[in-house]
Amino acid sequence: MIGRQIRRVGLTLIAAFVAVFFQLNYIQIFAAERIASNDANIRRLIAEYSIKRGDILTADGKIIAVSKPTKGRLKFVRTYPFGDLYGHITGYHSVFFGADRIERSFNDQLLGEGGVISMQDVEDRFLGSGEQGDDLVLTIHSELQRIAREALGADRGAVVAMDPQTGEVRAMWSNPSFDPGPIASHDSKTARAYWESLEPGSPTSPLLNVATSRSFPPGSTMKVVTTAAALREGFKADDTFPDPRELELPLSDETLTNFTKEPCTTGGEIDLFEALRVSCDTTFAMLGLEIPHTIFEIAESMSFNAPMPFDIATGESVYPDVPADEAPLGAYAAIGQGDTAATPLQMAVVASAIGNGGEVPRPRLVRDIIDVDGSVVESFDYESLGEALSAEDARTITEMMVAVVESGTGTAARIEGIQVAGKTGTAQSTKGASPHAWFIAFAPAADPQIAVAVFVENGGSFGSEATGGAVAAPIARRIIEADKAIRGW
Repeated sequence: MIGRQIRRVGLTLIAAFVAVFFQLNYIQIFAAERIASNDANIRRLIAEYSIKRGDILTADGKIIAVSKPTKGRLKFVRTYPFGDLYGHITGYHSVFFGADRIERSFNDQLLGEGGVISMQDVEDRFLGSGEQGDDLVLTIHSELQRIAREALGADRGAVVAMDPQTGEVRAMWSNPSFDPGPIASHDSKTARAYWESLEPGSPTSPLLNVATSRSFPPGSTMKVVTTAAALREGFKADDTFPDPRELELPLSDETLTNFTKEPCTTGGEIDLFEALRVSCDTTFAMLGLEIPHTIFEIAESMSFNAPMPFDIATGESVYPDVPADEAPLGAYAAIGQGDTAATPLQMAVVASAIGNGGEVPRPRLVRDIIDVDGSVVESFDYESLGEALSAEDARTITEMMVAVVESGTGTAARIEGIQVAGKTGTAQSTKGASPHAWFIAFAPAADPQIAVAVFVENGGSFGSEATGGAVAAPIARRIIEADKAIRGW
């Protein structure tokens, strides 16, 4: 009797031990990630801030985000030596507001964490080990970034410059910007006061990255996509179209009028080459009525209507698939108006695709991940997002875009000794507001090294007199000249 009771007690103790053992291992290994990621878990916070977060560097070696030691319970504080210059690239790492942009996308690498949770990882997370995370080397060049900010000046808008052959983004400036430093402060009053000053709920908050997070009607820069669709459908550069002052739209009483309120030529007809050179709205509206789905297909092959694969989160660019019973929408969409909307990053990718022989490069912000010993853990090489148009069609459009700069609407982007291919855009926005000014370009045309998209919201200081040629093209010219000086191509 007593023996049976002892056995029962023993079995109960063994079962309890097994249960405790299982529970401890479950917490330490299987549930560690869930528990550690709970924002209410102060031990996770202490553990995370006991690791010296990796530095973020530009391609030319400038440290733009670094963790510095403190005397508090949180052993390191994130600092940003260049203030707002890289705010929309690095983002922030904050006790109170979490992380954003590169700090969020590459959080694990910056903490030196792998994908498999080991017992050592659990110990590091809960107890803190004083380890150091991996460094990130970006594709951004500090001098080109500085010049992008300077060239845009006080105007609201964005500049994106990328290498069309590699996809590396060499500058990405959005105005207004913000300084991540106060947000990363461990002082709650400092962090919260600065955060509130940025009006985070406003659609014009400096926290919103104009280059990647907001989309706008791209205006006539979209005509290069419409041209690509026309060429795919068998149209030739010398094919002619009627050249009216205004185009009557089917299924409606509306007409679409040229920007100049006049015909684009004096001969009654215009060919496709000339139409792009002078940016003739009625020509491309006709194509929008005739081949709407092909334009839609080309746009989607350039990442419209889907999140752009990128190292930070992006807003979606939109090109409508126009139903037959709403044909007039296709006319407006083909000239970058109506329901068409694009981010400046998207239009830089469009320019890059033309310059890259029709192949769409995946844009990148991070080049290398470097461990504490200085060894390269991972490098990010060129990746194609697919072929949007043939190499032959890309060459034809390049010739047209060269003519735009040499003698068309984009002459303000001309550079002595460099053949620049470009396209202007002047886009109507909300009723009564000044038009947006756009310019996309790549250079040199025969062997593109840099592609640029410039967007100036509501024309900047030019206001209602703004055009893409007058406002945005000179900014692009300055970026191209600077990149040539930096890289010596």
